[in-house]
Amino acid sequence: MEIKNTTLLFFFFFFFFFFLLSLSSALAKKPQASSGSTILFTTLGKPTFEFNIFTLYTNTTRSPPSPSNEHRFTDSKSISYNGYFASPSPALTSLLPKDAKINPQDPNLMNLFYVTERDGTPSLQYDIVRGDNSGTSAQVPLFSKQQKGVILNSMKDTPVLTNDYLLYVSTHEDPGKPMASWAAVYSTGLKTGATRRLTPPGIGDFSPAASPSGNWTAVASYGEKGWSLAAKELSTDIYVFLTRDGTQRVKIVELGGWPSWVDERTLYFHRKSDDGWISVYRAILPKTGPVSTKSVTVQRVTPPGIHAFTPATSPNNNNFIAVATRRPGSDIRHVELFDLKKNAFVELTRLVSPKSHHFNPFLSPDSSRVGYHSCRGDATGRKTPRNILQNIKTTSSDLSLFRFDGAFPSLSPQGDRFAFVTFTGVFVVKPDGSGRRQLLPQMGFGTVWDPIRSGIVYTSSAPALVPGKTQIDILAINVDDPNPSTAVKKLTTTGQNNAFPWPSPDGKRIVFRSARSGTKNLYIMDAEKGESGGLFRLTTGNWNDTIATWSPDNNWIVFASNREFPGTLLMNLYVVHPDGTGLRKLAQNLTGGVSMHPMFSPDSKRIVFTTTYAAHSAEPIGNPHFNVPSSEIYMVNLDGSGLRRLTHNSVEDGPPMWYTKIKATGDVTWPKRFGPSCSFEDFKSQNPTVKVSKRAMMCVPSQ
Repeated sequence: MEIKNTTLLFFFFFFFFFFLLSLSSALAKKPQASSGSTILFTTLGKPTFEFNIFTLYTNTTRSPPSPSNEHRFTDSKSISYNGYFASPSPALTSLLPKDAKINPQDPNLMNLFYVTERDGTPSLQYDIVRGDNSGTSAQVPLFSKQQKGVILNSMKDTPVLTNDYLLYVSTHEDPGKPMASWAAVYSTGLKTGATRRLTPPGIGDFSPAASPSGNWTAVASYGEKGWSLAAKELSTDIYVFLTRDGTQRVKIVELGGWPSWVDERTLYFHRKSDDGWISVYRAILPKTGPVSTKSVTVQRVTPPGIHAFTPATSPNNNNFIAVATRRPGSDIRHVELFDLKKNAFVELTRLVSPKSHHFNPFLSPDSSRVGYHSCRGDATGRKTPRNILQNIKTTSSDLSLFRFDGAFPSLSPQGDRFAFVTFTGVFVVKPDGSGRRQLLPQMGFGTVWDPIRSGIVYTSSAPALVPGKTQIDILAINVDDPNPSTAVKKLTTTGQNNAFPWPSPDGKRIVFRSARSGTKNLYIMDAEKGESGGLFRLTTGNWNDTIATWSPDNNWIVFASNREFPGTLLMNLYVVHPDGTGLRKLAQNLTGGVSMHPMFSPDSKRIVFTTTYAAHSAEPIGNPHFNVPSSEIYMVNLDGSGLRRLTHNSVEDGPPMWYTKIKATGDVTWPKRFGPSCSFEDFKSQNPTVKVSKRAMMCVPSQ
């Protein structure tokens, strides 16, 4: 069976309990992880990304866009994205190994910085690549060693080289407040290794861009106002500050993102226009006097009729810019040039790979090349390993963290099988990736094994997810029953949004959520007889209580609820004893966001969950699925102390599961590649009413 359409899968998981309701009417102490334990989680679409860095020449007259004229600069051994071409300099030479026999001044060599995920978490890489597409001359991992105060698995992103300093985004510092981004811009001397934070404390900055002189840096930022769950996809502002120390910070543009300088007074950015089109704009700073949003001149550059975003410039090039586009009638993101003299687009990547997404263009210093990352899969030999388990490095010696290729991965009590969910059904597989078998032909909501009865997996599902008609029930699946007609047993029969079952540690009872009373609350039923054996209503109220799990010591049930903000998306975590007593909020500092999918540690002392506590770690539009709220994996002590971030990502990290330590110590690759490569969707097109200009759509050769 194919694993596909992960966007819809996670959308249902994250929000389905809200939309289907109508169908039925500061670190106090450093926590020590459970000895020998493993947390499994899923990242939205990540196993199918398979990004590589590609380039095309910008002179389309001399080198028309074609597969033969496109160069791939990265090696397909890991996903690679968000590139940057640097000019040769002594600072770059200092990064090379002492025995490297490379002349950085060789005109055929190009200096490429980019983001890679070789260790499971975004980090930075510097490659010297040959412009004639004959290979890579050197590869230098950056920040591969533990830095003072830098968490090993923190995210690094959007590298920019200016003079002797590398600017980049990192998420290694906790801002100390909820719903605040950890993303901040740092400057590291390539020769000295000295690092300075340029972003003010408590502020989140994205997408740094240095002016041609290197004196100024521009960023997209939510600023003092912070991030809101209800924020639109393009709600950042543009700030500039001195690159040397981050001072003289000032907002120059309201509502804009992805800045890119062309000279010391001019930069480009994107924003959503009043007519509904995402367009590129130009900001011109005043020659004299104070700089502010009032003194900066803002001009629209790309016309309505085409979504144009993530602009790229090169120093003092006033002839063209590079942009990503979404043309009317297309669901594919492509890279094009926009001729500033003729006000017309020049198509590039659609002529090379029309059905592949292309992201985040960047120009070489001399404007001769445009780089971008694209997901090609088969076109690049599918060399990127498709892992069932990807090991994520952590700073804990007794806690292992693995990304799993499938949602809601649950480990059998014997440790011999995983159950998991995809958009195409519920599956079971051995820990080495062999024996993958479908248990249910439709999507399930959650999987969990019975702790006592061997081979029993619980899930919830419906024959078809049809809005207004879905009937969801709790199922028990006997994995070892050879007869499919008898392997599945319904434990609920009302179809009133019964979902997310979790058995008690003795295997006698199941807690689940149901909307049978008109609102979603928690119920407990007999694990074998189901609801026919009677129900105990655990929670009551005109709100949503959902996704409950039982502690291994049988003392607590933890669940997610919007009871503090009924009728909203805001969810917090609560614990209650199985008899309904002792109800309390788990952690006060999670208020105001979305915290979900909690599960106890094997020793019942901690809880792992997903949360939007860390807001966004990158400008959303630069990622696939950017219209899905970004969440990360956290854990917290049962008393609400010791809140700790475990994953650092720019896209959605999904439901986590916590078990005793699994045998795997590194990546585990599927024995056989399966399913489509690059199976993800870009953002949904807007429906502006503005008429499309034929002139704006015209393609002309670049000069």
